[in-house]
Amino acid sequence: MKKIFAEIIAGIIPQKRLRDKWRGILRYGLFKAIRLKRRMKLENTSPKHYFTICAIAKNEGVYFKEWIDWHHNQGAEKFYIYDNNSSDNTKEVLEPYIKSGLVEYIFWPGTKQQLPAYDDCFERHRLESRWMAIIDLDEFIVPIKHKNIVDFLNSIEDHSVVEINWLVYGSSGAERKESGKVMDRFRKHSLPDHPLNHHVKSIVNPRCVCSMIGCHEAACIIGTTVDSHGNIITQGRKKRKPQQDVIRINHYAIKSYEEFLSKRARGRARVNSKRDLGYFERYDLNDIEE
Repeated sequence: MKKIFAEIIAGIIPQKRLRDKWRGILRYGLFKAIRLKRRMKLENTSPKHYFTICAIAKNEGVYFKEWIDWHHNQGAEKFYIYDNNSSDNTKEVLEPYIKSGLVEYIFWPGTKQQLPAYDDCFERHRLESRWMAIIDLDEFIVPIKHKNIVDFLNSIEDHSVVEINWLVYGSSGAERKESGKVMDRFRKHSLPDHPLNHHVKSIVNPRCVCSMIGCHEAACIIGTTVDSHGNIITQGRKKRKPQQDVIRINHYAIKSYEEFLSKRARGRARVNSKRDLGYFERYDLNDIEE
């Protein structure tokens, strides 16, 4: 009911950026957002972690080690992993990271649970993180002009949310899943200005947002949202030129065709529908090899 109300009210706002922000606030609850904003303006507890990551995943155990190791080496101090009822070896793969304290594991069953998981992560860990990235297991944050992700975040300290553009990687012609790391196996990506690369993912100060609008942008209630160049965002992502020269999200949406079929079979975390077979063709972009 709250979601329907949010869509109706936000729908009358003509400016898309503002409309999306209010969609997120209303989904969270207007009075709840007002109380949160007041509380966070008075909150002075120092966060335990500078940079953390929140993700929800299902049957992606084979990809966790590379993904966690990459982002840990880039400065991530904590991973909040929501396991959406996996039946593979996800828990087994994560066990060493759980024991070390690097991963907090939350079993999170049900359908259409992506946004509820993000909401739960904010509520549980809002005060623990200075910055929290909201990304998926097929997304790797790659700094270009800074030595690591933390160094980049240091450059935008005055803001509350940063939106980072995708760079979509194709299958590189691979039909079967082979051994090796994802980032090594798939070296061909789309043209930087391809329409799919208008998509963004967000790194947020969880004290300054009430919720995610969708899986891409955050509803910021304190401070400003910027792009990867540090410019305050006033337009929707489709009207902005994709930026990958400072930092980017390498998005391995399909990998090999065999892996795409496995991904399709898992279903989607946000909606009760499977990706159509044409999804592979749309994302199989191999224009530039690195």
